Amino acid sequence: MDILSVKQRFGIIGNSELLNRALEVALRVAPTDFAVLVTGESGVGKEFFPQVIHAYSARKHAKYVAVNCGAIPEGTIDSELFGHEKGAFTGAVESRKGYFEEADGGTIFLDEVGELPLSTQVRLLRVLQTGEFLRVGSAKVQKTNVRVVAATNSNLLKAIAEGRFREDLYYRLNTVPISVPALRERPEDIYLLFRRFAADVAARYHMPAIALDEDARIMLEKHYWRGNVRQLKNVAEQISAIEESRTVTPQILARYIGEGVGDASPSITGAERIEEMNSERELLYKILFDMRSDINDLKRMIADLHRGYASMSQGVAVEPRSDVRALLPSSHSEEEYAESEVVVDEPVREISKADMVRERIVRALRRHGGNRRAAAAELFMSERTLYRKIKELNIEE
Repeated sequence: MDILSVKQRFGIIGNSELLNRALEVALRVAPTDFAVLVTGESGVGKEFFPQVIHAYSARKHAKYVAVNCGAIPEGTIDSELFGHEKGAFTGAVESRKGYFEEADGGTIFLDEVGELPLSTQVRLLRVLQTGEFLRVGSAKVQKTNVRVVAATNSNLLKAIAEGRFREDLYYRLNTVPISVPALRERPEDIYLLFRRFAADVAARYHMPAIALDEDARIMLEKHYWRGNVRQLKNVAEQISAIEESRTVTPQILARYIGEGVGDASPSITGAERIEEMNSERELLYKILFDMRSDINDLKRMIADLHRGYASMSQGVAVEPRSDVRALLPSSHSEEEYAESEVVVDEPVREISKADMVRERIVRALRRHGGNRRAAAAELFMSERTLYRKIKELNIEE
């Protein structure tokens, strides 16, 4: 099968070896009925691969059903996938087919399969193993003959380790894996894609197409592209619509990709920056509350210390608390003190906000044995924000 004709048919742009390899695997597995798991970051174009597999399979004249598992509420996902009987739950006024019945004889694409609840994963595993399923509210076994192609942008092996995804289901879905490269892994395709997106906007709205000067092109190709092809398309459309100049310079491009001129480091979106600020604020609140607690403990220790001094002055033998005992003077003589090493107080280093945040993160990681998910939950921040903070503050885990 000619890969070039496949790219033309589905509007896939790029010449990188990684992209071509992924398409080759899709074409080779298409004539079979093996389950396929497509992996890759959000925005890389994973949705094209199940379409290619279906189009070049023996099922190409049957239905192709795409389901976004992450967009369906947990309470209704079983009904959406497997159907339900009348009266199975409130609002079920009539029987309804699910996607697996609708796709019988064809292909079903389960996008964001890692978001499925565990109870639904059990049902899906049964379909993959036997082709059997039950409608919600029914005891009658139904049969379906579907080809399952799934996709995810999450790490399913990590989800398995954390108990969020079934290992047996993973190996059933991952019969044939296809890895779609991130945009930064195919830099030779970035300019081709941008030029295509700019031309599409120009044709659609009857305007001159934008063009990059040489420095802007270099900047474009060095950018991290956290949002991959989706982000690149968005940038091309924004510049086409907003900028009066049709020649894009690095200064213009920097306004849309969040970089300084010549800066090729990963950019942080506005939403991520807001999330990070909120996380820092919550973290600082916790630090302040802990400091207040420490101060109250110190006040109690000082009060006990004063009581100990008062008792000794009155000739009453009182055994102070262990934490207070360390603060009481020992029975050393003046000579012993005179002979002892003189310690000069070092200047007190000013503690910055970053120091406090760093200390709090270190403590949380230690408490949870290095588990970032648990530490992030304690610190009121996402795992992504915690990972970024670990890198920024040079925290060794």
